[in-house]
Amino acid sequence: MENTLSNLEKTEENYKVPNLEKGIAVLEYLSLQAAGETLQDIKTSLDISQTTAYRILNTLVRLGYLLYNEDTKRYKLSRKLLTLGYRSLNEHNLMETVLPRLRELRDRIKETACFGVLGSTKGIFIEQAQGHHTFRFVLSPGKPFELHCSAPGKAIMAYLPDTVCNRYLGFMEFTRFNERTITSREVYLKELEKVRDYGYAVDNEEELSGVICVGAPVFNYTGYPCGAVWISGPKDRLSQAAIKESAMHIKEITGQISAELGYCKR
Repeated sequence: MENTLSNLEKTEENYKVPNLEKGIAVLEYLSLQAAGETLQDIKTSLDISQTTAYRILNTLVRLGYLLYNEDTKRYKLSRKLLTLGYRSLNEHNLMETVLPRLRELRDRIKETACFGVLGSTKGIFIEQAQGHHTFRFVLSPGKPFELHCSAPGKAIMAYLPDTVCNRYLGFMEFTRFNERTITSREVYLKELEKVRDYGYAVDNEEELSGVICVGAPVFNYTGYPCGAVWISGPKDRLSQAAIKESAMHIKEITGQISAELGYCKR
């Protein structure tokens, strides 16, 4: 019996990832420090080397789980963990909220209405309400979408915290699909400013010639852009006037979804 327990303990030991455990320890420790802590305080309190602590902290900042204040030299938790937990607990409720609104938007505009979220490096299409027109767009759940040239990508990116936004910018290759595609970070950041000014984003044939998309972000109760709603249609049905009218309806629908998720605009 003792040998069996000994072998079991050895097996568990072989599958441990020490630095992952230390990273989680850092997150748990900082969850109790409302004002944040310095590198020295963290390494001393958790009894880990300065080099290891520095690498873990920098990695968590880069991934958006921690915020670093240059003035105070303190690290503190971002809202990303809270958002992840909220998503895992309320994923079903989120879609229960989104689906009826997608259908309502589709019935108003007649075009296909879609919902998507951020993935690890790109956006991910989740659900749609197919348009009423004979010619309409149909997507497969799980299909990725580019962030630099899609309406939902721009809509979400425009409202991300800087640390998270910079992380996704680091993954972007700004692939050119045609002469209308944004291919530089500088131009893209200016585009995101426009999105914040108008409250919605437009894909003006930037990926597929002849196809226009209009989208707006959905916010959860923390104010984090947890997804986007958008419509897609051919340019002959989406004139400038139609785009503005569609944007008005989309913003109204995303506002309703966000409110049901507990978002309160300040």
